[in-house]
Amino acid sequence: MAKSMKCSDVGVACDFEARAENEAELMKKLAEHARTAHGFKDIPPELVAKVKAAIRDVK
Repeated sequence: MAKSMKCSDVGVACDFEARAENEAELMKKLAEHARTAHGFKDIPPELVAKVKAAIRDVK
């Protein structure tokens, strides 16, 4: 089942939303966005955990 997640789901004032066919692909898209749009070089484990908890299934 496809997955989605929005930056705003983890408290970031950003309207970015990513969608992918699975969690691994979604996490790649989100990591790239975090680097390019939010300036992260390394993504803290606490943020990764928040992001994973906010991932939703989409039809």
